[in-house]
Amino acid sequence: MSRPRGEINVVCQNEKCLFYLKEEGKDIVKRGKYRTGHQRYFCHHCKTFFMETKGTPLYRKHLSKSEIINICKHLVEKNGIRSIERITGHHRDTISRVLEDLALHAEMVNDILLQEVELGQFEVDEMWTFIKKNKKKLNKEAQIQMSKVMPGYSIS
Repeated sequence: MSRPRGEINVVCQNEKCLFYLKEEGKDIVKRGKYRTGHQRYFCHHCKTFFMETKGTPLYRKHLSKSEIINICKHLVEKNGIRSIERITGHHRDTISRVLEDLALHAEMVNDILLQEVELGQFEVDEMWTFIKKNKKKLNKEAQIQMSKVMPGYSIS
């Protein structure tokens, strides 16, 4: 008799899967780890593997969650990209890519900064204003996502 599966709080990340981002009816199991140390999951419905960080700002990053939160804290303090480079030891291009990914996942990042990091709404608004000012060449999707968390956003 096999032992029962443990609770897995991950949903399928494959857009072509019938159970894409659906909690009910999912059939996902853990299948080892990647070289980076991230857990690898397998969906039995669409027969694909995916990483636990897919769809987050951590996806395909060599930075840990704490390092990205540290960069966000420096952004809140209105440090420039080169200043953050000197403080954290990461290259300015890496920090710029993190800013781009933060903008693409603005709503998720906003919730994390407000709830987990316990920053105030004004501090988070200052960070988004800084990113918008310094990253003038954001792609269209990032601009849309950032406009949702900026003050004065209304659903139209």
